[in-house]
Amino acid sequence: MPPPTVTYQLRVVLKGMSSPIWRRVLVSPAMTLARLHDVLQAVMGWEDCHLHMFVKGERRFSRPGPWVNDWTPPGMPRDLDERKYRVRHLLEKEKDWIDYEYDFGDSWDHRITLQKIRPRDPKQRLPACIAGKRRCPPEDSGGTWGFQDKLRILGDPDDEEHEWISEWMGEDFDAEAFSVRDVNERLRHMFR
Repeated sequence: MPPPTVTYQLRVVLKGMSSPIWRRVLVSPAMTLARLHDVLQAVMGWEDCHLHMFVKGERRFSRPGPWVNDWTPPGMPRDLDERKYRVRHLLEKEKDWIDYEYDFGDSWDHRITLQKIRPRDPKQRLPACIAGKRRCPPEDSGGTWGFQDKLRILGDPDDEEHEWISEWMGEDFDAEAFSVRDVNERLRHMFR
């Protein structure tokens, strides 16, 4: 396959947050969904400890394994193998979008939108994060509702759970912190 002549600029938004958490990333349209999963883990700050899936319309794409389809209701189609589909198969034109769910317990739902199709710059290392806002929630923090409640408790020293939440999340947890440089360093280590 010849190298792509374009680069996709994606906007990734963690849905359901009262204060938006988002990332803008550059990827090759030839990247598989399996590798896009790795990119999302790095740019959002997740630790890849849970199952995930991509959703486009009625189709679901995930990592193959006996556990993946265990929860598929009878009569529903099985998940498609994310290693066999490329980003360009699901995102063809600007404003196309797919959903990505990480951790079926906490249900971290992300919307991935193709913002721009840019000419490929051979000097630009891919994948790359070019912008973002706010820190990703810690793993197992209870989904959007649980995380936002923990932030409320963290900000209220008089709350009876403040000490426990401060210890669990870290006294210096800064929900506003985000560093493009740190994210790109993670990407460089993952995609050598």
